[in-house]
Amino acid sequence: MSVPLLVADRLWVTTATADRVPPSTQPGDLRRAQAMPEWRAREFLAGRGLLRQLLATVRPALAGADLTADRRGKPGLRGHPGIGISVSHSQGALAAGVAVGRALGVDVQRPGPHVIPSFARRLLGDHAGRLAALPPARAAEEVAWVWTAQEACVKADGTGLAGRPWTIDVTPGARTGRWGALCWIALRDHSALPLSCAFPMAPTLTKGER
Repeated sequence: MSVPLLVADRLWVTTATADRVPPSTQPGDLRRAQAMPEWRAREFLAGRGLLRQLLATVRPALAGADLTADRRGKPGLRGHPGIGISVSHSQGALAAGVAVGRALGVDVQRPGPHVIPSFARRLLGDHAGRLAALPPARAAEEVAWVWTAQEACVKADGTGLAGRPWTIDVTPGARTGRWGALCWIALRDHSALPLSCAFPMAPTLTKGER
């Protein structure tokens, strides 16, 4: 995905690899990175760099805004509560999203070489048996698709792992679904890697963010 994808009204997602994104040089991002191990700091700054590239394209005035995080780590733009943002990293793969008037969760995953049965059962529940007929690599890819949808949902609602993403019912092969007030979409037609986003169905526009 080389250009931002318009997923829904005023909601964009983009992807890249860390080696192709200039890392963020914003002072706030650099300060946060100082406390991280070197490998994590590189990944973090590349993810923030991708997010700022996306902002520069879809909301240029916000490209240099300070990023904040709530107590559970959900990111936001300081002074712009009506803008939803999300960033995801997975072994050098990056994804970022921006939504006007909605919360947003984005998740990308590099699949493993095979499925760990206990992990698959935890994520898929009664659907786990559907993997039996698939080659190992294909089954691992499908588990990753399910996990991105589940993770995107708990990122969008701000609960993270405390929201128990593995309990969200996602059918293998599904392209879209609902979880409470959220819609999730697996971007299977647009991404070679498992990539999903989740957001409220109806935007709630904040004054000044239209």
